[in-house]
Amino acid sequence: MALKEISIPIKEHLEEFNKFFKKQMKSDVPLLNLIINYMTQKKGKQVRPLLVFLTAELCGGVNERTYKGAALVELLHNATLVHDDVVDGAKVRRGITSINANWNNKIAVLIGDFLLAKGLLTAIESNEFEFLKATSHAVRRMSEGELLQIQKSREFDLTEEIYFTIISNKTASLMATCCEIGAISTTDDKKIRLLMRQFGETIGIAFQIKDDIFDYLSKNSIIGKPVGNDLKEKKITLPLIYTLNNITKIEAKNIISLLKKDKITRNEINSIISFVKKNGGIEYSEQVAKKYSDTAIDLLNYFPDSKAKSSLIEFCRFVIDRKK
Repeated sequence: MALKEISIPIKEHLEEFNKFFKKQMKSDVPLLNLIINYMTQKKGKQVRPLLVFLTAELCGGVNERTYKGAALVELLHNATLVHDDVVDGAKVRRGITSINANWNNKIAVLIGDFLLAKGLLTAIESNEFEFLKATSHAVRRMSEGELLQIQKSREFDLTEEIYFTIISNKTASLMATCCEIGAISTTDDKKIRLLMRQFGETIGIAFQIKDDIFDYLSKNSIIGKPVGNDLKEKKITLPLIYTLNNITKIEAKNIISLLKKDKITRNEINSIISFVKKNGGIEYSEQVAKKYSDTAIDLLNYFPDSKAKSSLIEFCRFVIDRKK
């Protein structure tokens, strides 16, 4: 199933949310409004608001609180994307020139700060302190994950255990927050809230593994990075970790030597990609992603059958079957 079909049970809510979200970002500063309009001209997959609304529908039904929770996580997500583009020196985001490239780094950082502040105010002004607590934990974890990845990319000693810590913090933490906030918006049952947080964390891990696999497969403008971009940035992800652990020490040493070079050539990147494919790194990573996806589906067995539940199950399948 495509995301468009998965979103059918909450389609009207998502359409209404898009209007609500734009209102949340309005400002009295013309330059700010210009850049916000530029940002929103091309929407991403909207995975995070989708998760908030589907989770809320599953746990009791979408309401006004759900919209505020979805706005909070979407503002936070967009803030991190803008800041990430500055850190990475990215030139493109969602098929258009990134804010830092179109304007400059200073303006991009301030835009990210504005989005983060708007998100926090969305929660504070509505006295949604449980939303605030959940997102604050996510921001902390995302920062820790990013810094740990930077550290390990310099040391070249990444293990599977550390890899999963990094992606749990960088990606899964925000998806976990989406599902937790969706549940918080509609139920006081702490067991259900925790269960949905676990669901979001689990499927978030599968989502990031799949993204990391794409780095070894094909150029994808939607994801926004060409093949081998992670390798170019010295990011060691699951396909390579598995390969390094299942080849000879001499072969592993040669690959690490290439990654340690100040500038790695396109031919060298292609040779590493070919080596990873040949030695089962992609196949293994696909299996691990599916395992996490299946675990997430199992967590939904707690709930009775419904359209929202069916969509969340299909989302789990989409995560590992998607082509972009």
